[in-house]
Amino acid sequence: MKKRTFLAAIPGAVAALALGPLATAAQAQSQTLLNASYDVAREFYKDYNAAFTAYWKKTTGKDVRIDQAHGGSSKQARAVSDGLPADVVTMNQATDIDFLASKNMVSADWRKAYPDNAAPTTSTSIFLVRTGNPKNIKDWNDLIRPDVKVVIVNPKLGGNGRATWLAAWGHIKKAGGSDAQAAEFVGKLLKNVAVMDAGGRAATGTFLQRNVGDVLITFESEVITIDQEFGEGKVDPVYPSSSLLVENPVAVVQPVVAKKGTQELAQAYLKFLWSPEAQQIAAKHWLRPRSAEVLKANASRFKPIKLFTVDEVFGSSAKAQETHFKDGGEFDRIYKSIQP
Repeated sequence: MKKRTFLAAIPGAVAALALGPLATAAQAQSQTLLNASYDVAREFYKDYNAAFTAYWKKTTGKDVRIDQAHGGSSKQARAVSDGLPADVVTMNQATDIDFLASKNMVSADWRKAYPDNAAPTTSTSIFLVRTGNPKNIKDWNDLIRPDVKVVIVNPKLGGNGRATWLAAWGHIKKAGGSDAQAAEFVGKLLKNVAVMDAGGRAATGTFLQRNVGDVLITFESEVITIDQEFGEGKVDPVYPSSSLLVENPVAVVQPVVAKKGTQELAQAYLKFLWSPEAQQIAAKHWLRPRSAEVLKANASRFKPIKLFTVDEVFGSSAKAQETHFKDGGEFDRIYKSIQP
């Protein structure tokens, strides 16, 4: 049953299986790579995959088909651990790849495999409000007003939601507040949450298609997706005074590539993310590139904002995970406390 579920999530997988012995020689010689990724990255990887397949054909003479599986980052990590045959994972938080490392799915030293702690792009959590900003939302404190309803991703299910939680908590701490004051603030914020969705794309649908809430807290990169899918002018981005620097790490899934013989292909697929072409594609999709040159060329797109890291405020991703998101952690405690 699991295999059927996994294959249904992979475009073209069933059709490819149906070919069986009728597959052509060219198809037999080509390789297939599966990238398990987080919800909001699907448009970026659609363009990136086209660029990589062209690069791979030009440099090796070989064809490659790249399939995508998208969902909440943590749900994707669990799916890979449970058997989703992804060659690579491209996530929005290090803890999801650390989880796979604890399951011996990726190398323990995965951060050293590529530059920038194996994170080719970054992002941050911002506010998306309805056109004209009718509630005059400008900063984090506006989100706890009694007249404001918020849409977020569930922090237990997706990196988008965890980034929201840590950004809100960190905003209070960076302003000189205590952990107790930060806990009080996020408790008030949770009381104003109208919907907690499973992933970033579901949250966007709730906000725009179901017309729920006054503000959507999501990654900066979701702006371009909304413009493309729903038309420009549906939302206004609001940049708070400070927010979390979100790194988007990547890794090769070792047992899968060993079984499929795709180690070289998987490594090349991830390495190409640092190429100038890929960095420009990232900037086009409002993902902040690591390349200083590409970032400078797209400076008008990325608004200035005070960014803090997980390590600065929480010590490390592992400590943040343990304190806030484990069963019985700060999220569970505060969420339970606000229930009627």
